[in-house]
Amino acid sequence: MQRVERVAVDFPMPSRNFAATRRMLLIVLAVSIVFPLACLAGYGYFDYQRRIADSNNMIDRLARVTEEQAVKVMDLNRQMASRIVELLGSADDAQIRAREAELHERLREVGGDFPQVSSIYVLGARGDLLVSSLAYPAPAMSISQREDFMTAKAMRPQPYFSLPMFGPVSKTNVFTTMIGRSGADGQFIGAVSVALRNEYFSRFYRELTEGDPSLVLALYRQDGSLLVRYPPWPAGAKPTSRSAFSAALRDKQLFGHVRLHSTVDGVERLLAFRRVGDYPLYVVSAYAISSIASAWRRHFVLIAALTAVPCFAIWLLVFYSLRQLAGERRAWERWQGEVAMRLSVEASSRQLQRMGALGNLVANVAHDFNNLLMVVSANTELARLKHYNNLEKEVLAVERATATAEALTRRLLSVARKQPLKQEAVDLARWLPTAAPLIDAALGDTVELALNMVDNVWPVLADPTDLEFAIMNLAVNARDAMPRGGRFVIRCQNSRLVGSDTLLPDGEYVVIACSDDGEGMPEAVARRAFEPLFTTKLRGSSTGLGLAQVLSMCEQAGGTAKIDSVPGSGTTVRLYLPRYRERKATADELLQQPAPTPSGVVLLVEDNEDVAAGVMAVLETFGCEVRHEPTADQALDVLNGGARFELVLSDIQMPGKLNGIDLAEKVRSAWPSQRIALMTGYADELERARRLGVAILAKPFNIDELHALVACEP
Repeated sequence: MQRVERVAVDFPMPSRNFAATRRMLLIVLAVSIVFPLACLAGYGYFDYQRRIADSNNMIDRLARVTEEQAVKVMDLNRQMASRIVELLGSADDAQIRAREAELHERLREVGGDFPQVSSIYVLGARGDLLVSSLAYPAPAMSISQREDFMTAKAMRPQPYFSLPMFGPVSKTNVFTTMIGRSGADGQFIGAVSVALRNEYFSRFYRELTEGDPSLVLALYRQDGSLLVRYPPWPAGAKPTSRSAFSAALRDKQLFGHVRLHSTVDGVERLLAFRRVGDYPLYVVSAYAISSIASAWRRHFVLIAALTAVPCFAIWLLVFYSLRQLAGERRAWERWQGEVAMRLSVEASSRQLQRMGALGNLVANVAHDFNNLLMVVSANTELARLKHYNNLEKEVLAVERATATAEALTRRLLSVARKQPLKQEAVDLARWLPTAAPLIDAALGDTVELALNMVDNVWPVLADPTDLEFAIMNLAVNARDAMPRGGRFVIRCQNSRLVGSDTLLPDGEYVVIACSDDGEGMPEAVARRAFEPLFTTKLRGSSTGLGLAQVLSMCEQAGGTAKIDSVPGSGTTVRLYLPRYRERKATADELLQQPAPTPSGVVLLVEDNEDVAAGVMAVLETFGCEVRHEPTADQALDVLNGGARFELVLSDIQMPGKLNGIDLAEKVRSAWPSQRIALMTGYADELERARRLGVAILAKPFNIDELHALVACEP
């Protein structure tokens, strides 16, 4: 089955979701409207409540001050009344009239210049005015039927506070404090009255409120009767006694707060009241709710205006951004491809730098290691040719160890991309089932392996050993990602890439998708998964080379690898390998191929003496004569001297000015008919060597590869 797909690039590249941006701008617009409104509403509510609380505190302070002033005045009145009562003793009306002149002066002295005192007078048993501090002789008048006189007579010796009245002698608005007098036998013998000026209290209240009409200060009797109020009620106003304040007075509460609507002017007020000492009087402080609301509204409008300025700027910016978004989208589509290409190139450059650093680290060790393996391999081949001499088991053990060491070296060099590939056509439909038992063993008992291949899967050109390593690495990673078990599925299918953003040229590829249902990985980890030495496993449990080897194998085969992972849902790694098409040699090419020569002289160019000795011994067993030169410079001098050889077999990495590839180029240029082959444990310039069309032997190579190359018979 074939399919056409566009594969997403693995490199981080700029992306813009214009629909999401537009939604975000609209969200910003909505938030810039809703959030300030919510903040303003919350601020307004709490500011209003704060102002109510501040107003309650203010009127409470005013009530305390007013109470202190009233207590001082009432205490002074009590002292004055008590002195006069003591002065009069149990004198009757006649005795008092006889002393009127003296008592008049004494009343004037007692009353003094106190601004709150309007007058002091003494009343007889029948309510007749006997002595007055204002006039001498006292005018003839009687208040026997007045409410304050009758109540004081009944309450003696407790003082009684009268309702406000217009004083007939003082000619001013007053209210009186009256104390009844009793004789030795307990009979009522008269009363002493102190008249207090309403104006004195009104003036004090006006100064205390600084003339603010929203504030009210008042003095009430315990029965709810008003004595003094500032500002005064309008003429003819009659307050009702049915209110929360009146109920609090009747309950004789010492202090408190109420909120009420006035029955006179309809104004809602906050009201604080306090009892005046132990007197049956209360002071009241009130503040109009409308004034609080008015001040709150002015402040709130100011705050709203200040808030609206940045909000309006944000709204303009959002509308401008929405308008520009369409133009940006068109511009974005024009240069998005260029940005993607540039970022991909930068990512590739960084990856190459990392791989280069790793390659330089690994290759130097692997080169010397391969030379040692070449010595071991060559000598074991010689031992086989010499029929072991009773050392067959030992030599076979050395061969198995050499094969293991060779596989390890190939893996390291594959990650560093310096491994001379032994590529061949791989039929996945046959090869993968044969590799399945090994893959299944790597997965362990808790992970199930499943193969899923379409019919007629195309062959690929790859190194089977490296391909097996790659799938084994993916299997091990999948096993680690599924500690509680799961499924590891390998799918093979044909695919045609058209306009792909994987940086692969358009063409036909085979996709090997390896999927697990494990823990998955975050995007940041997946982006770095192919980096050499990067691992998220515990220290000591992983080298970080597995996925790097997978990517390296695919790229050396002409493809690439991609990883898709969702945390909690699993991971899929896709290997893209180009389709292999077998090239058939033409008849002319077959005729031009040189016939193998049964024997000849071989020029061996190798700087390592032990490797050279082993290879020479093997070649001599083939019946070839071998000449050894340690450097490519010396080998070129020999050729320039006119010597010709059946085969020039040269290592690639050697000291001197020339390496093996340089030697091959000069030989091909100067002597086109001269056969030459290269051998190496690793090389930085393998592509350059392949372009020359020369054979390349990967160290350590076996005797069959060497025999097929020299085509000599022992």
